[in-house]
Amino acid sequence: MSVRRLYAEQPADFAFTQDNLQWVEGQIAKYPEGRQASAVIPLLWKAQEQHGGWLPEPAIRRIAEMLGMPTIRVMEVATFYTMFNLSPVGEHFVQLCGTTPCALRGANALKEVCRKAIGPERTVSADGKLSWLEVECLGACANAPMVQINYDYYEDLDPENFEALLDKLRAGETVAPGPQTGRSCSAPLGGDTTLTDETLYDGSVVGAWKKRFHDKHGEGDATDASSEGRPGDKSRPEAKTASGKGDAEARPDAGEAKPEKASKPGAPKKPGGEG
Repeated sequence: MSVRRLYAEQPADFAFTQDNLQWVEGQIAKYPEGRQASAVIPLLWKAQEQHGGWLPEPAIRRIAEMLGMPTIRVMEVATFYTMFNLSPVGEHFVQLCGTTPCALRGANALKEVCRKAIGPERTVSADGKLSWLEVECLGACANAPMVQINYDYYEDLDPENFEALLDKLRAGETVAPGPQTGRSCSAPLGGDTTLTDETLYDGSVVGAWKKRFHDKHGEGDATDASSEGRPGDKSRPEAKTASGKGDAEARPDAGEAKPEKASKPGAPKKPGGEG
């Protein structure tokens, strides 16, 4: 685990904007009296968002006051979670996944693009537009290699399309997030390979099973024909035994009266029965 320290140059003070203060008060109100500290993470996140993507020390102190927490407790949270940036980041903050799936698919080549187009890791480009950081898995392994830039994912990258992407962001152009190869989500690169028959979706196969049944069994009603042979169907022929006789004729005891079962000792007699 890397050591995370506060940035050397800090602003003199921090205060939430009026809109953000209203949002913060709503977050705190979600928790019962004495449990306001539970709102520390959303408040830190909102402070970072307001301050250009990084968390200054005065914001940590201000949040500690609002939640009635010792400043060191809020500092522990801010320095533990890597989603909180403790130093300035670029307008477009590039988090580059370097975990095994992305590494196997070319993440190291993307790092070289970052060093060339932006500069060393954890530094902001001279124009303030870009900064980058290698991070652990960002959860889009099927589309590796990939990066997260601010709140969006950009996937299926290679050195060429990644460098072009950074150039567009630097120039203020809009770049569509997601796969950069034109595929949809995590679909195969060459297009869909399953469920591609258009008749699955245009309704033409509805009722086709009935036609197939008629073709096989004749033109009778499919519902009646398919019910033939079901247990309990009075219309079906009586089942025959190996001798060719019906069930009732084949049984040796057919037609004989069955002896009444003896009652268990001590069992109550049926009403109306003999003593």
